[in-house]
Amino acid sequence: MNPDLIIRLAAFGLINLLLVIAGYSIVKRVYLMLSWVLFLLSIGVIYLLFVHQHPILKMLAIIATTFTAMKLVAVSATHHKTAFKLTFKQWCFFAGAWAGMRPQPFETLGGPAPTGAAKMVKFGISRIVLGALLIWLTRLLNYYELISSPSAEYAVTAMLLLVGFSLILHFGILSISAGMWRLQGADTCYLFRKPATALSLTEFWGKRWNLAFSEMTSVAIFRPLKQRLGNGGALLISFIFSGLLHELALSVPVNAGYGLPALYFLIHALVVMLERIIRKYSPNFFANKIIAHAWVFFWLVVPAPLLFHPQFIACILRPMAGL
Repeated sequence: MNPDLIIRLAAFGLINLLLVIAGYSIVKRVYLMLSWVLFLLSIGVIYLLFVHQHPILKMLAIIATTFTAMKLVAVSATHHKTAFKLTFKQWCFFAGAWAGMRPQPFETLGGPAPTGAAKMVKFGISRIVLGALLIWLTRLLNYYELISSPSAEYAVTAMLLLVGFSLILHFGILSISAGMWRLQGADTCYLFRKPATALSLTEFWGKRWNLAFSEMTSVAIFRPLKQRLGNGGALLISFIFSGLLHELALSVPVNAGYGLPALYFLIHALVVMLERIIRKYSPNFFANKIIAHAWVFFWLVVPAPLLFHPQFIACILRPMAGL
């Protein structure tokens, strides 16, 4: 391995380790402003360390550091009003080895194992297998050039790979992680809870998809701004912040597509606000499950090329699948 890359990876590990170790004192003393400063500083340093590295490596480094640093912000914001109960050991496992943003499940780490761990692990393994099959199918389609139209090939490949990698990571690895931590006594749960059953975009983002992310934006952005800006203003800023974080993950690594992920989340913010109006004046609109599912599917899929823009597909998604 390239010695220069080894040094950069070591620096990445050291930065995240320092965030975890120093974070324990920071969150206990509720240094919220310092948490934000460390978040911005750590992301900036990681960007400079990996700016000339492969986009996949750059993306992984940025995402990992973002989750570690944002835990300091989220937990500090939460514990303005509630006591912080984690021991240093529990904090280290929570901050360094779990994707969720709520520390409470790790208060029981080391105690009796909650039920359901084996089911989570089995579920995760099954999703990894399904995701791997989709990626294998995509490679076959490309190898034998079974789709003649370039635009159709691009769309089908992108869709299959996005679903395949999502099954592996979101529903596979994270479910196994939740199950394994339950075996150690932590009260961890699925972070992706049957998103296909969502009957509105509000339900999708708030209760179904990536609860770690929704928890983070809720405690770090929405709740602090709610009293100042009201529900609508806080909601809008929360979605914009989510868009900016996705810019870090999807645009910065490929140095292209800037503004598109943010626009995707801005559209979703406006749709969530629209759903509130619809519920007020037409409460039966979402009662029809067919209409509700079609509504959610439309707003998730139609603007999706803004979020997963062509440069991300070409420079990260396809290479990850070996295409």
